[in-house]
Amino acid sequence: MIALDGLSLAIHGTPILRDVSLSLAPGRILGLVGESGSGKSMTALSIIGLLPHGAKTTGAALLDGEDLRQASERRLCALRGNEIGMIFQEPMTALNPMKQIGAQVAETLRIHGAASRREAARIARDKLDRVGLKEIPDSRYPHELSGGQRQRVCIAMAIALRPRLLIADEPTTALDVTTQAQILDLLRELVREEGMALLLITHDLAVVAEMADEIAVMKAGEVVEHGPAASLLRARRHPYTRSLFEASGHQPDRAATRITEAPLLTVTGAIREYPTRRGPFRAVNGVSFALRQGESLGLVGESGCGKSTLTRAILGLDPLQGGTIELAGAPVTPEMGFDLRRRVQVVFQDPYGSFNPRHRVGRLVSEPFHLTGRPADLPARIAAALRDVGLSERDAEKYPHEFSGGQRQRIAIARALITHPELIVLDEAVSALDVQVRARILDLLAHLQAERGLSYLFISHDLSVVRNVTDRVLVMKAGEIVEQGETGQVFTAPAHPYTRALISAAPVLAA
Repeated sequence: MIALDGLSLAIHGTPILRDVSLSLAPGRILGLVGESGSGKSMTALSIIGLLPHGAKTTGAALLDGEDLRQASERRLCALRGNEIGMIFQEPMTALNPMKQIGAQVAETLRIHGAASRREAARIARDKLDRVGLKEIPDSRYPHELSGGQRQRVCIAMAIALRPRLLIADEPTTALDVTTQAQILDLLRELVREEGMALLLITHDLAVVAEMADEIAVMKAGEVVEHGPAASLLRARRHPYTRSLFEASGHQPDRAATRITEAPLLTVTGAIREYPTRRGPFRAVNGVSFALRQGESLGLVGESGCGKSTLTRAILGLDPLQGGTIELAGAPVTPEMGFDLRRRVQVVFQDPYGSFNPRHRVGRLVSEPFHLTGRPADLPARIAAALRDVGLSERDAEKYPHEFSGGQRQRIAIARALITHPELIVLDEAVSALDVQVRARILDLLAHLQAERGLSYLFISHDLSVVRNVTDRVLVMKAGEIVEQGETGQVFTAPAHPYTRALISAAPVLAA
């Protein structure tokens, strides 16, 4: 049905894709994997005709023999949604925040003239039910839904006209393991029941190993290996394919890390509530744990379990309604001074979203000092922080857009290091990175921990990462810690049913 034959792409003269040849049949799933910048998304955008200005293509992108490269914009508009649907990585940016979800699904039908207003509303409701949103009114707005629910709305929009090809570009990267499992099961059902073809783009090799009938591996705009999933996973003939699989299960060397017995962070009976129309909602309910100097502690759980709320309290951003949080014996509150606040820093999931794109790297790295005054040795501190994360002091004069995703995450780590903290909270800090960049960032974090005696609170929905980099793990559900213990023990013999459900939902890449 879909065939790419020698497809090449250049943008303003810069080669992006080189002789890409792939085919996809109805009822089949093709997994497209590779590191960031390998050309996966550009391959998808070439099929659907959403390339940026300055793009020039050669070769052919065929849909039932029709070359989409030669199609007019009017023809492509007729095909998008009707014959080819697409699900993007971040549903909040793909949805209109001003429109109700039912209207957004119905809009797809109305634009193509496939139904009247009333009929479109009925079909939209059917599609929302089909993707598991039966209990959600179609009058809701995107911000009133969870991340997994928003992604389901995007899937309902993509399948509203029953397209024959569905392109899913990193559809589960930002989702927790149970929600990810539900979305993947849904996509698998759609392929089986609707007979559509699925192009699944992801950097999660465990996901593609579980889902795909065929796998294509891309590097620098070329397909370096392609074949049936079972044989490719077993043989891994190309060196780049082998390196991807090795990086996926990477375990950083933490042998030099020294852990003290005295706790650095102590959380005792923490309670955090939010006011609602129905009364107080308790997002964190009596949480207690300790984190030692030099220790890596994992915090896992589904979206909405209270991880982020607890994190904000640990950072001194939100007050508690009960219990205490202490850092080295000093109380952590929103009113604490800079001398205590500098001792705990945070690295977020999306470094680009946490940077002001108009500021140079030097200003961004020194941001923690903006409220406390500029220290006399600030230029030396900026240069040292950048060197510590493997960047050059000359990078201080550049802007965030001049760096790759992995380099931007290094800049975020440099910003956290500049105040010489003792505790760094890593909030999904490697979730959006491809496996090779993730391995390098985890090695960097292990090196910094051994060198400086840092403690890490590692918040992640990627259980494979938590298993490989933490000493102990906490499992959180509905605002409470339901299980905690040594990481190996919890993952090998989980005691709580919720922990067992999380571990069983996570896709596993066979060795």
